[in-house]
Amino acid sequence: MASRSSRQSYSHNHNNGSSSSSTSSSSSSSSSTAAASSRTTVGHAQPAHNSSGRPKPPSATSKRSVTLNSRTQSFHSDQEPGRVRVAIRLRPRNAEDLLSDADFSDCVELQPELKRLKLSKNNWSSESYRFDEIFTETASQKRVYEVVAKPVVESVLNGYNGTVMAYGQTGTGKTYTVGRLGKEDASERGIMVRALEDIIASTSPASDSVEVSYLQLYMESIQDLLAPEKTNIPINEDPKTGEVSLPGATVVRVQDLDHFLQLLQVGDANRHAANTKMNTESSRSHAILMVHIRRSVHEKVNDEINSQEKGTKSDLFDGNGIPIVRKSKLLIVDLAGSERIDKSGSEGLELEEAKFINLSLSSLGKCINALAENSSHIPTRDSKLTRLLRDSFGGSARTSLIVTIGPSARHHAETASTIMFGQRAMKIVNMVKLKEEFDYESLSRKLEGQVDHLTAEIERQQKLRDDDKYKLEKQLRECHDSFAEARKVLVTRSEILEKENIHLESEMKGILNELNHQKDLNNLMQDKVAKLEMSLKHSKQHQLENSTYQKVLADTTQMYEKKMAELIKQIEDERAHSESAEEQLALMKKLLSEHQNSIQGQKQIDELTLKLQEMYQLHENTLSELQSLKSENKDLLLQKAKLNEELHTVRQRLLEQEKQRKGIENELIKLKRAVPENENDFEDKKSYMKEELSKGSSEFGNRMGSYRSNPLRENISGQRATIAKICEEVGLQKILQLLTSEDSDVQVHAVKVVANLAAEDINQKRIVEEGGLDALLMLLRSSENTTILRVASGAVANLAMNEMNQALIMDKGGALLLAKTASKTEDPQTLRMVAGALANLCGNEKLLTVLKEDGGIKALLGMVRSGSSDVIAQVARGLANFAKCESRGVIQGHRIGRSLLIDDGALTWLIANSNTNSASTRRHVELALCHLAQNEDNAKDIISGGGVKVLIRISVESSREDIRNLAKKMLRLNPSLQADMHAR
Repeated sequence: MASRSSRQSYSHNHNNGSSSSSTSSSSSSSSSTAAASSRTTVGHAQPAHNSSGRPKPPSATSKRSVTLNSRTQSFHSDQEPGRVRVAIRLRPRNAEDLLSDADFSDCVELQPELKRLKLSKNNWSSESYRFDEIFTETASQKRVYEVVAKPVVESVLNGYNGTVMAYGQTGTGKTYTVGRLGKEDASERGIMVRALEDIIASTSPASDSVEVSYLQLYMESIQDLLAPEKTNIPINEDPKTGEVSLPGATVVRVQDLDHFLQLLQVGDANRHAANTKMNTESSRSHAILMVHIRRSVHEKVNDEINSQEKGTKSDLFDGNGIPIVRKSKLLIVDLAGSERIDKSGSEGLELEEAKFINLSLSSLGKCINALAENSSHIPTRDSKLTRLLRDSFGGSARTSLIVTIGPSARHHAETASTIMFGQRAMKIVNMVKLKEEFDYESLSRKLEGQVDHLTAEIERQQKLRDDDKYKLEKQLRECHDSFAEARKVLVTRSEILEKENIHLESEMKGILNELNHQKDLNNLMQDKVAKLEMSLKHSKQHQLENSTYQKVLADTTQMYEKKMAELIKQIEDERAHSESAEEQLALMKKLLSEHQNSIQGQKQIDELTLKLQEMYQLHENTLSELQSLKSENKDLLLQKAKLNEELHTVRQRLLEQEKQRKGIENELIKLKRAVPENENDFEDKKSYMKEELSKGSSEFGNRMGSYRSNPLRENISGQRATIAKICEEVGLQKILQLLTSEDSDVQVHAVKVVANLAAEDINQKRIVEEGGLDALLMLLRSSENTTILRVASGAVANLAMNEMNQALIMDKGGALLLAKTASKTEDPQTLRMVAGALANLCGNEKLLTVLKEDGGIKALLGMVRSGSSDVIAQVARGLANFAKCESRGVIQGHRIGRSLLIDDGALTWLIANSNTNSASTRRHVELALCHLAQNEDNAKDIISGGGVKVLIRISVESSREDIRNLAKKMLRLNPSLQADMHAR
């Protein structure tokens, strides 16, 4: 009954003590509490009983009033703030003490005002000890809490770890002081309940959290009092910080004080207790209440954070104060009481429990002694209790120790041991540290909010961009439609201009023919005039003889003048109307014939004289008409020269327009990005370009037509000479321009000319420099004409024979275009040209990887579908070139790994076609297999595909000796192939 009696005595004495002392308290930050305390000496008076029958302790012999606030401040106002504070609490006498010690005086004498305690061994020997606080048996639970535990709780709320621990002999009131629930009487609440009450009142549920774990250390096994099924919970220590944690313990977030009381009640019910001679409800385990507090600090950081950290945090939160979280831990420990086996009478399980209790308390005492003596080794790992209290003694926590003792002289040894434990604990100084860190959770929530906001903003911007994209696409479609209409208009206008050009050329030819005819007539007239002049001389000789006929001659002269005027008028009409020139010439012939008839038909001198006058007049008329014809001829010659100059000007403008053509093509590409400011201007510019190109195309078309009419030469040298002549007369630049003509026939003839020119090495560089390669690749990309595709592929194949051109072809995407051309045509001749071009590209070691990535190998193997022997021969040649380049790279150390041909199935095709009927194809296949066998990394695929057997056959049956020797060499030098051959 000792324990129950002691707890009843504490409750009874507190109620009586409250009647003789007055206590008042204020807020937790500053309190001025007056309480009566007295130096107490327990006498031999008989105990008084109250109405409930409980024993009443004797009253104090003397009383002195002191201020509670001064006591609290003195308890924690030391020069060493981290020192462990120790207070002594004396348990009142219980019934057993009164019966057993009736003939003995108390061994303990308290001096609260001096904070001293005297322990008497006998009547003449005593020892005095000084502590941080002395509590008499009349001290209330509230005063004990406010002096011992409340400063620790306030430190914990400010971010420091704290520990409040009760130590003492069994039955001296530790559980009453620390763990009393006070259900029936709130004034009896212990330190646990009061500490949580202050913590809950000082925290905000919105921004702070309070979590508790309630554990017991029973027989060196940590058990969860809130979840009894959890036993033997491990202890983890952070190697960096040294902090102790229990990962398996139940952690409950406290909602309010009632919730905590329920948890505490559940834990107390699960705690081990037993009935001993010393205490009817003796705690058989150490109870540990862990309170984890997380508080958000909203004020700005002071001198505790250096300027660099302050600047960094201010940047993070825009200078509006740094949200900091303080994480602290409060340990409230109710140690099991030490006991002697001979006094407690423990047996069996209780004996084992007592051994473990004493062992853990002994380990704790060793650690306290080592810390008090500043020993280099602290045996904290000897017991789980010392490991759990590692931060409390010698760590970073603010620790208060309440030491409970009894007044009975029977337990003088235990009381002295307990007091010495407290004395040694007072020498320990902890390094108190503020547990403060960034509030990363708040920062994370803020950043998540910003991310959500930015995500919404991005989605809004994306929607705006999508709307803008839709509008731009709509405008682009409209632009395409307007461009198509403009293109149609340009084509129509170009056709009209071509017709007008043809008409003008035909008119020029007619005019030239007329001029030649006029020239012939003029020559004839000059001959006739010369004859007339001779006749006139003869007639002048007879003029003197025929003077009598002058009057008649004058009349005749007037008549001829009239006729001359008519002739002049006719000549002027001839200038205005060129169509009547022939009629006027016929009239002149008629007049000349009449004149001749009049001269030849003279029968009389009068008629001869008259006709001579007429001839004279006709001569004058003819001279004037001749002058007019000469002037007209001169005008026609000037017009011809002017037309020639205009044609030359047109040719020059065509050359200039060709230079601008590429720039115009780039502008056409940019039409997708921007709509032209003025569609009329756009149509005018395009129409002008089309008109000039149409003129150039028509002019060269006429030239080409003349050459197409010629029959083909019988030999290649004659063809090339003809092509070279065309190139010299027309110019390579104009021929390349015609590759972009709208007329497919013009394109066909132009690409044939370029292909023939590309066959000569001397022409290849010039073709590439003047854009011929780009034009050919453009035809492969855009044309659907089989002839154009065939000839253009052949031209690219000719250019691909040059190593420098091969790199240009690959850079401009030539391999991709050739592969696409092979996939969209079934014409064997076109496929042969494409295969030849790819085969030439396979001969460049630097381009193998890019060629494979662009689908060149797959395109070669795909063209086998045509079944044409010529196409298959080109495919085999390409694979042989590819394998040869790879083997050269392997020998020189430039290339490692399997052949690129194996991935696309080329090895399988080569093995399957190694015995084909075509000698050319078979030779290339044999070479390819031999070169593949030079690479050791290909051996596994060659063996699995049956290639060894084929190589053996090639080494024996090949028609060429060099191939046979190469196959034998590969079989001899390749270890894997040789091993497989021996196995066969």
